[in-house]
Amino acid sequence: MKRNIVSTLAISVMTILSLGFFVGQVYAEDEGTSEEVAGTSIRLSPANFVVQLPPDTVVENTFEIKNEGDSEIKVEVYASPYSYVYSDEEEQYKLGFANDNNFTQLSHWMTFEDSAGDYVAKPVFTIEANEKLNVKYRINTPASMPSGGQYAVIFTHALTSVTSGSGIKTEASPGIVVYGHSTDGEDVISAGISGIAIEKGITEANVTRNNIYATAKVKNNGNIDFIATGVLKVEPIIGFSSYNNENGAKVSVIPEVELSVFDEWEDTPSFGIYKATWEVTAGGETEKTERIFFLFSPVALIGAIILLTFLTIWIIMLIRRRKERRSRLAV
Repeated sequence: MKRNIVSTLAISVMTILSLGFFVGQVYAEDEGTSEEVAGTSIRLSPANFVVQLPPDTVVENTFEIKNEGDSEIKVEVYASPYSYVYSDEEEQYKLGFANDNNFTQLSHWMTFEDSAGDYVAKPVFTIEANEKLNVKYRINTPASMPSGGQYAVIFTHALTSVTSGSGIKTEASPGIVVYGHSTDGEDVISAGISGIAIEKGITEANVTRNNIYATAKVKNNGNIDFIATGVLKVEPIIGFSSYNNENGAKVSVIPEVELSVFDEWEDTPSFGIYKATWEVTAGGETEKTERIFFLFSPVALIGAIILLTFLTIWIIMLIRRRKERRSRLAV
Protein backbone atom coordinates (compact mmCIF):
# COMPACT_ATOMS: atom_id res chain seq x y z
CA MET A 1 0.00 0.00 0.00
CA LYS A 2 1.24 3.34 -0.97
CA ARG A 3 1.95 5.55 2.02
CA ASN A 4 1.72 9.29 2.61
CA ILE A 5 3.43 9.33 6.44
CA VAL A 6 1.68 10.67 8.85
CA SER A 7 -0.28 11.95 8.66
CA THR A 8 -2.77 9.93 8.42
CA LEU A 9 -5.24 12.87 7.28
CA ALA A 10 -3.98 14.84 4.20
CA ILE A 11 -5.30 18.11 2.56
CA SER A 12 -6.49 17.95 -1.05
CA VAL A 13 -8.13 20.55 -3.33
CA MET A 14 -10.28 22.92 -1.25
CA THR A 15 -13.44 24.83 -2.25
CA ILE A 16 -14.90 27.91 -0.56
CA LEU A 17 -17.99 27.42 1.57
CA SER A 18 -20.34 30.32 2.17
CA LEU A 19 -20.69 31.63 5.73
CA GLY A 20 -23.65 33.94 5.17
CA PHE A 21 -23.39 37.02 7.35
CA PHE A 22 -20.80 35.60 9.72
CA VAL A 23 -17.30 37.04 9.64
CA GLY A 24 -14.57 34.63 8.56
CA GLN A 25 -14.22 32.34 5.57
CA VAL A 26 -14.16 28.56 5.54
CA TYR A 27 -12.39 26.59 2.79
CA ALA A 28 -13.36 22.92 2.60
CA GLU A 29 -12.65 19.95 0.36
CA ASP A 30 -15.40 17.92 -1.33
CA GLU A 31 -14.34 14.42 -0.37
CA GLY A 32 -15.34 13.00 2.98
CA THR A 33 -13.83 10.59 5.45
CA SER A 34 -15.42 7.40 6.71
CA GLU A 35 -14.85 4.60 9.17
CA GLU A 36 -16.43 1.15 9.31
CA VAL A 37 -16.12 -1.00 12.43
CA ALA A 38 -17.97 -4.29 12.94
CA GLY A 39 -21.02 -3.29 10.92
CA THR A 40 -21.13 0.37 12.02
CA SER A 41 -20.24 2.65 9.09
CA ILE A 42 -20.06 6.45 9.39
CA ARG A 43 -19.06 8.95 6.68
CA LEU A 44 -18.19 12.58 7.39
CA SER A 45 -18.05 15.34 4.78
CA PRO A 46 -15.83 17.26 4.22
CA ALA A 47 -12.75 15.29 5.33
CA ASN A 48 -11.06 18.49 6.47
CA PHE A 49 -11.31 22.24 6.07
CA VAL A 50 -9.39 25.46 6.59
CA VAL A 51 -11.08 28.34 8.43
CA GLN A 52 -9.93 31.96 8.79
CA LEU A 53 -10.16 33.10 12.42
CA PRO A 54 -10.42 36.83 13.14
CA PRO A 55 -10.26 37.66 16.88
CA ASP A 56 -13.48 38.22 18.86
CA THR A 57 -15.66 36.69 16.12
CA VAL A 58 -18.29 34.00 15.67
CA VAL A 59 -17.80 31.67 12.71
CA GLU A 60 -20.51 29.18 11.79
CA ASN A 61 -20.92 26.42 9.24
CA THR A 62 -22.07 22.81 8.93
CA PHE A 63 -20.72 19.36 8.20
CA GLU A 64 -22.50 16.18 7.22
CA ILE A 65 -22.75 12.85 9.00
CA LYS A 66 -24.06 9.87 7.04
CA ASN A 67 -24.99 6.55 8.59
CA GLU A 68 -23.94 4.06 5.90
CA GLY A 69 -24.79 1.07 8.07
CA ASP A 70 -27.90 -1.10 8.11
CA SER A 71 -29.20 -0.06 11.54
CA GLU A 72 -29.86 3.04 13.62
CA ILE A 73 -26.87 4.53 15.43
CA LYS A 74 -26.37 7.04 18.22
CA VAL A 75 -23.35 9.33 17.92
CA GLU A 76 -21.62 11.91 20.10
CA VAL A 77 -19.93 14.90 18.41
CA TYR A 78 -17.05 16.79 20.02
CA ALA A 79 -13.78 18.61 19.25
CA SER A 80 -10.31 17.54 20.42
CA PRO A 81 -6.79 18.96 19.99
CA TYR A 82 -5.10 17.90 16.75
CA SER A 83 -1.40 17.45 17.41
CA TYR A 84 1.56 15.07 17.34
CA VAL A 85 3.81 13.73 20.08
CA TYR A 86 7.30 12.33 19.62
CA SER A 87 7.70 8.60 20.25
CA ASP A 88 11.18 7.72 21.56
CA GLU A 89 10.47 4.06 20.89
CA GLU A 90 9.58 4.54 17.21
CA GLU A 91 11.79 7.65 16.78
CA GLN A 92 9.07 9.60 15.01
CA TYR A 93 6.09 11.86 15.64
CA LYS A 94 2.79 10.06 16.24
CA LEU A 95 -0.67 11.56 15.85
CA GLY A 96 -2.39 12.37 19.14
CA PHE A 97 -5.52 14.10 20.41
CA ALA A 98 -4.67 14.97 24.00
CA ASN A 99 -1.62 17.24 23.64
CA ASP A 100 -2.96 20.71 24.45
CA ASN A 101 -0.67 23.62 23.49
CA ASN A 102 -0.74 27.12 21.94
CA PHE A 103 -1.62 25.62 18.56
CA THR A 104 -4.60 23.52 19.72
CA GLN A 105 -6.78 26.11 21.49
CA LEU A 106 -9.30 25.89 18.65
CA SER A 107 -10.90 22.80 20.20
CA HIS A 108 -11.90 24.92 23.24
CA TRP A 109 -13.63 27.51 21.04
CA MET A 110 -15.92 25.05 19.22
CA THR A 111 -19.51 24.11 20.10
CA PHE A 112 -22.19 22.22 18.20
CA GLU A 113 -25.94 22.74 17.86
CA ASP A 114 -27.92 19.94 19.52
CA SER A 115 -31.41 18.71 18.70
CA ALA A 116 -32.94 21.41 20.92
CA GLY A 117 -31.12 24.22 19.10
CA ASP A 118 -28.61 24.89 21.88
CA TYR A 119 -24.85 25.04 21.25
CA VAL A 120 -23.03 22.58 23.50
CA ALA A 121 -19.62 20.89 23.64
CA LYS A 122 -20.83 17.30 23.17
CA PRO A 123 -24.27 16.87 21.56
CA VAL A 124 -25.70 13.40 20.96
CA PHE A 125 -27.67 12.51 17.81
CA THR A 126 -29.62 9.48 16.61
CA ILE A 127 -29.30 8.72 12.89
CA GLU A 128 -31.36 6.14 11.03
CA ALA A 129 -29.78 3.68 8.60
CA ASN A 130 -28.70 5.28 5.29
CA GLU A 131 -29.76 8.72 6.55
CA LYS A 132 -27.77 11.98 6.59
CA LEU A 133 -27.56 14.63 9.29
CA ASN A 134 -26.21 18.18 8.91
CA VAL A 135 -24.57 19.39 12.10
CA LYS A 136 -24.00 23.08 12.72
CA TYR A 137 -20.82 24.11 14.50
CA ARG A 138 -19.83 27.45 15.95
CA ILE A 139 -16.35 28.87 16.65
CA ASN A 140 -16.19 31.70 19.20
CA THR A 141 -12.72 33.24 18.92
CA PRO A 142 -11.31 35.24 21.86
CA ALA A 143 -10.37 38.91 21.63
CA SER A 144 -6.72 37.97 22.15
CA MET A 145 -5.44 34.91 20.35
CA PRO A 146 -2.06 33.50 19.24
CA SER A 147 -0.86 34.26 15.73
CA GLY A 148 -0.41 31.49 13.20
CA GLY A 149 -2.35 28.23 13.13
CA GLN A 150 -4.89 26.54 15.36
CA TYR A 151 -5.69 22.84 14.93
CA ALA A 152 -8.55 20.61 16.04
CA VAL A 153 -10.35 17.44 15.00
CA ILE A 154 -14.14 17.00 15.10
CA PHE A 155 -14.91 13.45 16.16
CA THR A 156 -18.18 11.64 15.55
CA HIS A 157 -18.09 8.84 18.10
CA ALA A 158 -20.54 5.98 17.77
CA LEU A 159 -22.13 5.26 21.15
CA THR A 160 -23.71 2.13 19.69
CA SER A 161 -20.98 -0.45 20.21
CA VAL A 162 -20.90 -3.80 18.44
CA THR A 163 -19.51 -7.01 19.91
CA SER A 164 -17.38 -8.90 17.41
CA GLY A 165 -16.93 -12.66 17.18
CA SER A 166 -13.88 -12.37 19.45
CA GLY A 167 -16.02 -10.78 22.15
CA ILE A 168 -14.35 -7.35 21.78
CA LYS A 169 -16.56 -4.26 21.73
CA THR A 170 -15.69 -1.95 18.83
CA GLU A 171 -16.79 1.63 18.12
CA ALA A 172 -16.34 3.82 15.05
CA SER A 173 -14.92 7.34 15.56
CA PRO A 174 -14.12 9.09 12.25
CA GLY A 175 -12.91 12.69 12.41
CA ILE A 176 -12.70 15.93 10.43
CA VAL A 177 -9.43 17.87 10.71
CA VAL A 178 -9.88 21.63 11.18
CA TYR A 179 -7.00 23.91 10.14
CA GLY A 180 -7.61 27.32 11.72
CA HIS A 181 -5.60 30.34 10.57
CA SER A 182 -5.53 33.40 12.79
CA THR A 183 -5.88 36.74 10.98
CA ASP A 184 -4.27 38.51 13.93
CA GLY A 185 -0.46 38.73 14.08
CA GLU A 186 2.24 37.44 11.73
CA ASP A 187 2.38 34.06 10.02
CA VAL A 188 5.86 32.55 10.17
CA ILE A 189 6.55 29.92 7.51
CA SER A 190 9.79 28.06 8.14
CA ALA A 191 10.69 24.52 7.02
CA GLY A 192 13.67 22.25 7.52
CA ILE A 193 14.25 19.33 5.11
CA SER A 194 16.52 16.46 6.14
CA GLY A 195 17.22 12.78 5.42
CA ILE A 196 16.37 13.10 1.74
CA ALA A 197 17.16 9.80 0.00
CA ILE A 198 16.21 7.39 -2.78
CA GLU A 199 16.45 3.69 -1.96
CA LYS A 200 15.37 0.28 -3.24
CA GLY A 201 13.71 -2.49 -1.27
CA ILE A 202 11.26 -1.56 1.47
CA THR A 203 10.05 -3.88 4.25
CA GLU A 204 6.62 -3.54 5.86
CA ALA A 205 4.92 -6.10 8.09
CA ASN A 206 7.83 -8.50 7.41
CA VAL A 207 7.16 -8.29 3.65
CA THR A 208 9.86 -6.85 1.39
CA ARG A 209 9.01 -5.10 -1.86
CA ASN A 210 11.96 -4.61 -4.23
CA ASN A 211 10.70 -1.24 -5.42
CA ILE A 212 12.44 2.11 -5.81
CA TYR A 213 11.18 4.53 -3.17
CA ALA A 214 12.06 8.00 -1.91
CA THR A 215 11.77 9.60 1.51
CA ALA A 216 12.60 12.77 3.42
CA LYS A 217 11.77 14.40 6.74
CA VAL A 218 10.21 17.86 6.91
CA LYS A 219 10.18 19.91 10.13
CA ASN A 220 7.81 22.84 10.63
CA ASN A 221 9.78 25.50 12.52
CA GLY A 222 7.14 28.21 12.02
CA ASN A 223 3.73 28.93 13.50
CA ILE A 224 1.41 27.87 10.67
CA ASP A 225 0.87 24.67 8.68
CA PHE A 226 2.16 24.12 5.16
CA ILE A 227 2.08 21.40 2.52
CA ALA A 228 5.30 19.43 1.92
CA THR A 229 5.52 17.93 -1.58
CA GLY A 230 7.88 15.27 -2.91
CA VAL A 231 8.14 14.57 -6.65
CA LEU A 232 9.77 11.28 -7.68
CA LYS A 233 10.86 10.80 -11.31
CA VAL A 234 12.52 7.65 -12.65
CA GLU A 235 13.79 7.64 -16.23
CA PRO A 236 15.26 4.68 -18.16
CA ILE A 237 18.88 4.64 -19.28
CA ILE A 238 18.40 1.04 -20.35
CA GLY A 239 14.79 -0.03 -20.02
CA PHE A 240 11.25 0.46 -21.32
CA SER A 241 9.25 1.89 -18.40
CA SER A 242 9.37 5.07 -16.34
CA TYR A 243 7.72 6.77 -13.36
CA ASN A 244 6.75 10.42 -12.93
CA ASN A 245 4.48 11.45 -10.07
CA GLU A 246 3.78 14.94 -11.39
CA ASN A 247 1.31 15.86 -8.64
CA GLY A 248 3.78 14.67 -6.00
CA ALA A 249 3.36 12.98 -2.65
CA LYS A 250 1.88 15.50 -0.20
CA VAL A 251 1.68 15.79 3.56
CA SER A 252 0.36 18.62 5.73
CA VAL A 253 2.85 19.58 8.45
CA ILE A 254 1.62 21.56 11.47
CA PRO A 255 3.93 23.66 13.70
CA GLU A 256 6.53 21.98 15.95
CA VAL A 257 6.18 18.66 14.09
CA GLU A 258 8.50 16.67 11.80
CA LEU A 259 6.82 14.30 9.35
CA SER A 260 7.98 12.07 6.50
CA VAL A 261 7.30 12.62 2.81
CA PHE A 262 7.27 9.31 0.95
CA ASP A 263 6.74 8.03 -2.58
CA GLU A 264 7.20 4.60 -4.16
CA TRP A 265 7.37 3.26 -7.70
CA GLU A 266 5.07 0.29 -7.22
CA ASP A 267 5.73 -1.07 -10.72
CA THR A 268 9.52 -1.04 -10.47
CA PRO A 269 10.83 -3.43 -13.18
CA SER A 270 13.26 -6.23 -12.41
CA PHE A 271 15.68 -5.39 -15.22
CA GLY A 272 17.27 -2.20 -16.51
CA ILE A 273 19.36 0.81 -15.61
CA TYR A 274 17.42 3.80 -14.32
CA LYS A 275 18.08 7.36 -13.15
CA ALA A 276 15.91 8.48 -10.22
CA THR A 277 15.34 12.09 -9.11
CA TRP A 278 13.62 13.09 -5.85
CA GLU A 279 12.75 16.74 -5.20
CA VAL A 280 11.13 17.86 -1.94
CA THR A 281 9.58 21.31 -1.48
CA ALA A 282 8.24 22.70 1.79
CA GLY A 283 7.76 26.18 3.23
CA GLY A 284 9.70 27.81 0.40
CA GLU A 285 12.64 25.40 0.77
CA THR A 286 13.67 22.82 -1.85
CA GLU A 287 16.07 19.86 -1.65
CA LYS A 288 16.93 17.51 -4.50
CA THR A 289 18.87 14.28 -4.90
CA GLU A 290 19.60 11.83 -7.74
CA ARG A 291 20.68 8.20 -7.97
CA ILE A 292 21.39 5.54 -10.62
CA PHE A 293 19.89 2.07 -10.12
CA PHE A 294 21.07 -1.14 -11.78
CA LEU A 295 18.07 -3.46 -11.67
CA PHE A 296 18.68 -7.16 -12.19
CA SER A 297 16.45 -9.92 -10.83
CA PRO A 298 18.13 -13.24 -9.89
CA VAL A 299 16.71 -14.87 -13.03
CA ALA A 300 17.82 -11.99 -15.24
CA LEU A 301 21.23 -11.96 -13.55
CA ILE A 302 21.73 -15.70 -14.14
CA GLY A 303 20.64 -15.24 -17.74
CA ALA A 304 23.06 -12.35 -18.19
CA ILE A 305 25.91 -14.40 -16.69
CA ILE A 306 25.15 -17.33 -19.00
CA LEU A 307 24.95 -15.01 -22.00
CA LEU A 308 28.19 -13.29 -21.02
CA THR A 309 29.87 -16.69 -20.54
CA PHE A 310 28.84 -17.89 -24.01
CA LEU A 311 29.89 -14.56 -25.49
CA THR A 312 33.30 -14.79 -23.82
CA ILE A 313 33.79 -18.38 -25.03
CA TRP A 314 32.78 -17.38 -28.56
CA ILE A 315 35.25 -14.46 -28.58
CA ILE A 316 38.07 -16.69 -27.27
CA MET A 317 37.35 -19.32 -29.91
CA LEU A 318 37.21 -16.63 -32.62
CA ILE A 319 40.59 -15.23 -31.53
CA ARG A 320 42.15 -18.72 -31.50
CA ARG A 321 40.85 -19.47 -35.02
CA ARG A 322 42.30 -16.24 -36.33
CA LYS A 323 45.66 -17.02 -34.72
CA GLU A 324 45.64 -20.54 -36.23
CA ARG A 325 44.76 -19.14 -39.65
CA ARG A 326 47.59 -16.61 -39.47
CA SER A 327 50.00 -19.37 -38.40
CA ARG A 328 49.08 -21.50 -41.41
CA LEU A 329 49.46 -18.59 -43.80
CA ALA A 330 52.86 -17.75 -42.36
CA VAL A 331 54.26 -21.26 -43.12
